[in-house]
Amino acid sequence: MANTQGPQGNYDPAGSTQMFRAFVDEGGPQATSRQAPAPAGPRIGLIIGIVAAVAIVAAVAWLALK
Repeated sequence: MANTQGPQGNYDPAGSTQMFRAFVDEGGPQATSRQAPAPAGPRIGLIIGIVAAVAIVAAVAWLALK
């Protein structure tokens, strides 16, 4: 069987270390740099929910003190 690793002496048995290093040097996937701002929908729903809860507590307190 012939020796195919050549005279370099730094044979990579997995064959992917150089590609992985190139991937890391590029900065990885672009998902980390394109973080979209949070949609306003859940925030508006949270505010409406808090306002509704305060209104219900105020109505119950007003009826209890009446």
